[in-house]
Amino acid sequence: MANKTTARPARGVAALLGMLVVAGAAAAQHGTDGEWRVHGGDSGFTRYAALDQINADTVGDLGIVWRRPAVDASLHARWDNLRYSNNLRSTPLMVDGVLYASNGIGIVEAFDPATGETRWVQELPFLTDDETPRGAANRGVGYWEDDAGAGRRILSVRPPYLLATDVDTGRLVSDFGDGGMVDLRVFEDTDELVDFNFTSPPLVVRDVVVVGQAMADHPLTMENRPGYVRAYDVRTGTLRWTWNPIPRAGEPGVETWLDESWEYSGMGNVWTMMSADEELGLVYLPTGAPSNDMYGGHRPGNNLYANSLVCVRAETGEMVWHFQTVHHDLWDYDNNVAPILMDIVVEGREIKAVVQLTKQAMAYTFDRVTGEPVWPIVERAVPGSDTPGEWISPTQPFPTKPAPFDVHGISVDTLIDFTPELRAEAVEIAAPFVLGEIYTPPSIRGDGDEDTKGTLQLPGSVGGAEWGGAGFDPETGMLYVPSVTGTFAADLTPGNPDRMNVRYTRGTRAFPQGPRGLPLLKPPYGRITAIDMNTGEHVWMVANGDGPRDHPEIAHLDLPPLGQPGRAMTLLTRSLLFVSEGDPIMVRTPPGAGPDAGKGFRAFDKETGDVVWETTFPAGNVGSPITYMHGGKQYIVLPIGSLDHPGEWIALALP
Repeated sequence: MANKTTARPARGVAALLGMLVVAGAAAAQHGTDGEWRVHGGDSGFTRYAALDQINADTVGDLGIVWRRPAVDASLHARWDNLRYSNNLRSTPLMVDGVLYASNGIGIVEAFDPATGETRWVQELPFLTDDETPRGAANRGVGYWEDDAGAGRRILSVRPPYLLATDVDTGRLVSDFGDGGMVDLRVFEDTDELVDFNFTSPPLVVRDVVVVGQAMADHPLTMENRPGYVRAYDVRTGTLRWTWNPIPRAGEPGVETWLDESWEYSGMGNVWTMMSADEELGLVYLPTGAPSNDMYGGHRPGNNLYANSLVCVRAETGEMVWHFQTVHHDLWDYDNNVAPILMDIVVEGREIKAVVQLTKQAMAYTFDRVTGEPVWPIVERAVPGSDTPGEWISPTQPFPTKPAPFDVHGISVDTLIDFTPELRAEAVEIAAPFVLGEIYTPPSIRGDGDEDTKGTLQLPGSVGGAEWGGAGFDPETGMLYVPSVTGTFAADLTPGNPDRMNVRYTRGTRAFPQGPRGLPLLKPPYGRITAIDMNTGEHVWMVANGDGPRDHPEIAHLDLPPLGQPGRAMTLLTRSLLFVSEGDPIMVRTPPGAGPDAGKGFRAFDKETGDVVWETTFPAGNVGSPITYMHGGKQYIVLPIGSLDHPGEWIALALP
């Protein structure tokens, strides 16, 4: 681990949070003039901006310059009993001197990038004063303009609608869909309206806007709807194409659904962010697990195109290539991260590449034009299943490069060992569980005291890479990946025939408590790994956050940072790597880590991983940070929120 060399500002950000100030370079890759036009910084989700006004010499002077609540005051005045979650995971866009973001109930707001003052709040005619609206924050919005820069609009999803909003007025664009709205409950394969949800930003590429959908991980029946991906004309709202992750009869891939299980199986949906190559006109879809996500006896076979990276043409939806990262998923190993597009040089070859990071802590790297692996990906034997009726793939695909960026599999040697006493207690805690290598399948939870409690899965379903993604530096070819080292109990229980027709279903999925309130595993519990994508080699790894180092059972050991297992968010500039810890509102954190667990925000030296600046907020960062230039000043804006702190956006800048 790198030493923690922290330069603290003369006046800390935490102190400045009590002072609400509401009044008063170079371009990012694929962006213009220091703006932030796409959720991921660019359509390739590099989260990179070539800005360096805030650098190692100046970062210590960062301070809060404005704060903005999750919902504009005008909406509180309109509905005095408005309620919403503190989990404000909304990443703003900055275009032409205006910030645009989905608020705490999914309504788009426009505000000033220098002050946070409201420009407009989206007008939605279907909302009335008589009924208080319900809704939740989503992860962001999309932006489109035509080649002449004349037709400009914000594309957003507030379920069940896809909305097009005028960037100047906040009013819906009347000639898009039905008065500015497309009803996403309408599907081509049924005359019935289908419940619809989607929490990620729509992807705008060329003249289409692409949406996936969020679906329940564990439906009570083996029958379920496919997780369709759909594209609409960005000008008119007309449906342009639909892509089905579950192949139909006669289509390539249907042979991977044995016993004709494709006829009734579903999901394989894209619930996270998608990416695109605007020049090539290609869209990259990270698909999730089929239904159900922990028992698959009713869907024998490898189950294409679930758990895959799929490349389709933006204009038609035609599939160009695909690669399945998990065969017959039983581990809830959705592809949860937007594919990252990068241009690299490998052994003298210039390659237009795409990298799919995964929950299982692997970086699958492909030529994004052809789908050919940049480094070989090999099929390796994995454990079988003892669950009656289960079908399991005998092998899984492992990249030969880069190496895994987090721990694979769990054994006694993986358990906490700060002291012999803690190790002995950890062994006792782990005894009722099945331990094993990665892809050890879930196991049946027994009722008796001597029965197994399930399989300890590592990486867990919250583990490895998280939906916040990573940062890629196009100038150096370095990829910076935050990850979580965390296990959970992958347990199965018999399906209740009165409520479901699956033989087994997920059980408690408990996060096991370690000895004396400490984690069960060795640290680091949250880490950052720097990978040179021109060579595929790891360059450094550091813990992200203190973790439970001050816990009374181990405080006397004077341990280095142990890492915080949160959904960390990444922002990369020419000078610095910024990474948050991820608030506990999104994922549990180990007890004993102190009152500031998950609230940290740090700047790291990109070459060494050394901390050059850090601060804490009253709540953790719950959505991706952005940076931009405005009025000659570089800003960093990020959403925060916690169980006991309302969601808000905060802006940092130099004095």
